[in-house]
Amino acid sequence: MKSLLRLTVVEMKLYLREPMATFFTLIYAPMLLVLFGFIYGNDPTPLFGGRGFIDAMIPAYTALIIVTVGLMSVPISTAEDREKGILRRFFSTPTSPAVYLFSNIFVYYIMALLGVIILFLVGVFAYNIKFEGNIFSVFIAFTLSALSFFSFGYLIASLAPTARTAQVIGMVIAFPMMFLSGATIPIEVLGDRVANITKYVPLYYVVTLMKGLWAGQSWSEHWLNIVVLLGLLIVGAAVSVKTFRWE
Repeated sequence: MKSLLRLTVVEMKLYLREPMATFFTLIYAPMLLVLFGFIYGNDPTPLFGGRGFIDAMIPAYTALIIVTVGLMSVPISTAEDREKGILRRFFSTPTSPAVYLFSNIFVYYIMALLGVIILFLVGVFAYNIKFEGNIFSVFIAFTLSALSFFSFGYLIASLAPTARTAQVIGMVIAFPMMFLSGATIPIEVLGDRVANITKYVPLYYVVTLMKGLWAGQSWSEHWLNIVVLLGLLIVGAAVSVKTFRWE
């Protein structure tokens, strides 16, 4: 337990020392919130069911944090540790390799959660946002979404030969998702042609689930989103276990 705690603290410090990871996890989504809030404000509008732009988009922006951590931080950091021989050293120590993996996942989860908390606080103090859902339900949805994309990130890290390759693959997958899923541009303004494409984008199911539960909808209304995210988690985790390389 002590080794797990020490490793977690070290991993968190290393994460915060990485400018790109820190920016996209903690600053990027709140920055977009402030930027678009300045442009559109948060006045109620029929386009978002009587809610304001910020009220409608805060849960969508949580998906931005999830995808940047899952498809950029996870694969890049893991592949880089393998390149430097860090994974090989962990594998050869008396400490179980599971300690390293659990510590990593925990750090990514805590950092993503911290990013969401900062986003929420900015929304509360700057725009007086409305929250109509159940905080426990939103927390569970966030956890499911985060773990699903983390498993996808470990899959990329397992298959990519180098950290640079993992970075390219992660960014090539992540950025189109951000703009086609409703995580950056509201689904309501994307148009029918793009809306048909969004259903094939995994991040869309995170956006839809988070927005629905945030607005007070029930889990039963989002069974498809849950099934897709559980499927992504199971498949990603299973393939990652089979393909993960320590050196």
